[in-house]
Amino acid sequence: MKPIIEVIDVSFAYDIGPPALEHVTLSVEDGEFLGLVGPNGGGKSTLLKLVLGLLRPGGGEVRVAGRTPQESRKLIGYVPQYARFARDFPISVEETVLLGRLGATRLLGGYRAADREVAHRVMKETEVLDLVGRPLGTLSGGQLQRVLVARALACEPRILILDEPTANIDQRAETEIFDLFQVLNRRMTIVVVSHDIGFISRYVTRVACLNRTLLCHRPAPIGAEMIERLYGIPVQRIPHGEAGRTGAKP
Repeated sequence: MKPIIEVIDVSFAYDIGPPALEHVTLSVEDGEFLGLVGPNGGGKSTLLKLVLGLLRPGGGEVRVAGRTPQESRKLIGYVPQYARFARDFPISVEETVLLGRLGATRLLGGYRAADREVAHRVMKETEVLDLVGRPLGTLSGGQLQRVLVARALACEPRILILDEPTANIDQRAETEIFDLFQVLNRRMTIVVVSHDIGFISRYVTRVACLNRTLLCHRPAPIGAEMIERLYGIPVQRIPHGEAGRTGAKP
């Protein structure tokens, strides 16, 4: 069976600056939970945009479910890195989630009853159904993130792609959201971008390390040498236990 996402020898450069990606090859299996890690400017968001069909590679090929990303957009639910909107914009939680139905329902005549049923189902799954009529601007960071995940699920995707989904929320909310992703992974492929290698390793089935090129994409532990290659900084061991408490050298 073919992978659901195939990135084959892909390179990409913006008009200004060095190449964002150089000869990246990566396969994501159907049903996998892949963590994509790397430094700022390492090309993670660019790679997601190529998979989403928002950019076209300068070299190489991207396939989603055996087709071009543009042909496969309806298979993907996407949660962007930063939700940019005016906090006082008059839109409710339900209206926000229903936006995820726009590519899956009729263009004219408003939302159908079936669309609202799907929206309420995914709001229940993401535990925001009790917020259905709340203005979006009144939500906490964790609540807002769950609403955005619900919006992505409203298109009933086979693939869920999330770009730094827990960047501005506290640790408890982060854990709860990744617990949700683990449940969703039972029925869909998930690709999540994160900076926190240690945290996501508890959830993902595989980690891909990207810094313009793909440095590794295996489930083996990531040690100090790989982190130094990935982030370009030395890693210093911090002692714990008695030596760490007293300041004595280990």
